[in-house]
Amino acid sequence: MTVQPVDAKDNTPHLMRSLTLTHAVLYGLGVTIGAGIYVLVGVAAGRSGMHAPLAFLGAALVMSFTAATFAELGTRMPVSASEAAYVESAFHRGWFSLAVGLLVVATATVSAATISAGSAGYIAVFVPVPAVWIITGVVLAMGAVACVATVHSVSFAGLMTVVEVGGLVLIIIAGMTRGSEVISRLPEMWPTMRDTMAWTGIASTSLIAVFAFIGFEHLVNVAEEMQQPNRTLPRALFFTLGLTALIYGLIVWIAVIAVPPAELSRSPAPLALVFERLTGLPLVTMSAIAIIATLNGVIVHIIMIGRVLYGLADQGNLPKFLTRLNPVTHTPIVATMIGVGAILILSLAVPLVGLADLTSRLTLVIFAIVNVALIRIKLRGDQVPPGAFTCPLWTPFGGLITSIALLVADRMPW
Repeated sequence: MTVQPVDAKDNTPHLMRSLTLTHAVLYGLGVTIGAGIYVLVGVAAGRSGMHAPLAFLGAALVMSFTAATFAELGTRMPVSASEAAYVESAFHRGWFSLAVGLLVVATATVSAATISAGSAGYIAVFVPVPAVWIITGVVLAMGAVACVATVHSVSFAGLMTVVEVGGLVLIIIAGMTRGSEVISRLPEMWPTMRDTMAWTGIASTSLIAVFAFIGFEHLVNVAEEMQQPNRTLPRALFFTLGLTALIYGLIVWIAVIAVPPAELSRSPAPLALVFERLTGLPLVTMSAIAIIATLNGVIVHIIMIGRVLYGLADQGNLPKFLTRLNPVTHTPIVATMIGVGAILILSLAVPLVGLADLTSRLTLVIFAIVNVALIRIKLRGDQVPPGAFTCPLWTPFGGLITSIALLVADRMPW
């Protein structure tokens, strides 16, 4: 495989364009499909019953507006610290660009810390040691992996993604081979147009389902390391969103068929209940898969945090020492280690209850800002680089409206 530096004009190390479409999609799936689906299955079943899969498909449709916005901006400016670069290009305000970049870093750090702390419970099943040592070991080990060449660290994360998604696929296969219910009961999924209670339930479920799709946008922060980003990035974004929607829709549909929705909504571990009911395998199997999922969540966030800090420094918004790359691996070692340290401190010293919900809301704020940035760039008539992906003007307007609507609706009692 031929690997090209981003800029070969001098002999200083640069990020390398080494990621293929396969790498990008696996990275996208790894950062998008997470522990949320394991919990949301029960909540969705409680709110929408047999109609729950429609909520996840609706959430994917809502996210597609913002995905298209990221696809255009990401191919106009395939750089690290992407959201900050978009804001700088649109508004020419260095403080605003830095604030958005640091907001992206903060949300990713909290997410990684939350996942790291959550991993301790699963790992303790197999390695009975104090949680503080488990968390420390997880963060440092995944940080070490993130420091190797990007193509290797992303390949490692991709392998864990295959295992993580494989656990969900195992449930889907078990459900498909159970009998004809998966097909014969499909009419139960779609309520009548007059059933306002059902449609209200689907709408409220879509609000929580949308948070299960957050993560795909992190792909833009590795665009600088993609081969042919103009082609790879848009495809990776839409493949990630589409595959995630397909997996979520099938998982939720099989879950409500295998276990009555009322029982599913009462279970503290709904997907584990479905897994046991369908396969007969011990729950320790799902615990092992959950460990892989949590480790994967940590590593993909560490990779992204390092790239954002590197990009902010490269754009002149942070000290230049953060742009220092390992001359062999061409990875931002200093920026990555700072991210590892922040995650470790946060996961060990700060109560994380409630912060995960806050990161989701802050992500929607970032979505709104990015959509406004593209609207401004388009209205200003900035030249589109050759080969860049483009979307119609109504697309970022759609992304802006849906992001704000979700923020408002999230504060409403349902």
